[in-house]
Amino acid sequence: MPPRKRKTSLPARAFRPSPPHEANTSPDALEHLGAPGAHAAPNSASRHMLRIGPAGWSYPDWAGFVYPSRRPRGFHEAAYLSEFFDTIEINTSFYQPLKPETAKQWIDLVSANRNFVFAAKLWQRFTHDIAFSTTGSAGDERAVRAGFDVLCAGGKLGAVLLQFPFSFHRTKENMAYLSAVLLRFRDYPRVVEVRHDTWNAPETLALLREHGAAICNIDQPIIGRSLAPSAEATSPVGYVRLHGRRYDTWFTDDENVPAHERYNYLYSPEELEPWIARVCKVSEHTQLSFVIANNHFQGKAVVNALQLISILKHKKVKVPEPLRQHYPELNAIADQPPAEPTLFPLDRAKDAIKS
Repeated sequence: MPPRKRKTSLPARAFRPSPPHEANTSPDALEHLGAPGAHAAPNSASRHMLRIGPAGWSYPDWAGFVYPSRRPRGFHEAAYLSEFFDTIEINTSFYQPLKPETAKQWIDLVSANRNFVFAAKLWQRFTHDIAFSTTGSAGDERAVRAGFDVLCAGGKLGAVLLQFPFSFHRTKENMAYLSAVLLRFRDYPRVVEVRHDTWNAPETLALLREHGAAICNIDQPIIGRSLAPSAEATSPVGYVRLHGRRYDTWFTDDENVPAHERYNYLYSPEELEPWIARVCKVSEHTQLSFVIANNHFQGKAVVNALQLISILKHKKVKVPEPLRQHYPELNAIADQPPAEPTLFPLDRAKDAIKS
């Protein structure tokens, strides 16, 4: 049974007010994302400036929820998800560099959706192993670039996420380190996610603007000095990540609590509403914006991502058939009736999305 959601009152902004970021939102503007001379964002994105999708796709608990229990021959998760979303955030590149042959395979898998682009996490060697990375390794950088450059060449890399941990505080040394990493990967459209409230300062936004890098606006459990929600834009790329609000497991060190419980959370429509306003604000000042749902357990990220697409793009959406069986509220936004009888009447499903 999903855990009971806690009602929280979150501040509307984490960062102090700053002048709006000026962006050219003409159809050709998206060819110039990132720093001068940077890898260009996909041209096809010009007609779809807001991309919404889940973080990752390789989760055993998605079987029978997001994916069919019996997978047909040749089934691949990325190809399947590209039928419903125009983006997915790559998780595996955080744990090890993406191999060029894998990147090429993934480009082929999503090719049926010409508007699709990936976002990808930078290898944790550069965001979590700070002591090791201070001196830098040309070999590590080459390994990262090998896969990312294939995605870029195929027009399928929309953003590179530098996800730093809560323990990464804003200090003089860490500001210098962040600046060095941003310079090192300056030819990619970079996004920086920090989680500690010490980064809630004008200096943070100034540094990112100086490097042409985006700030990641996050939703996370507000515990202690956790960074609160924001709606900032510091580059032509906008980025939002929703982690869920599992206050009881977010920082737990209990070995008996499965790791996925940190992300076992379904946002209610009321909890999504403030984020709809924030996403709109970010999009006003960027050329291309991403909204990534990371509350992935049992497909909850897919549910909330589909709901956001329906609301923000004012349309009905294609819904994975297994998912609507578990989350009948999706029937209210689905563009097709259920393929099989559901356990709940459709009128109840419509009521569920309002509750």
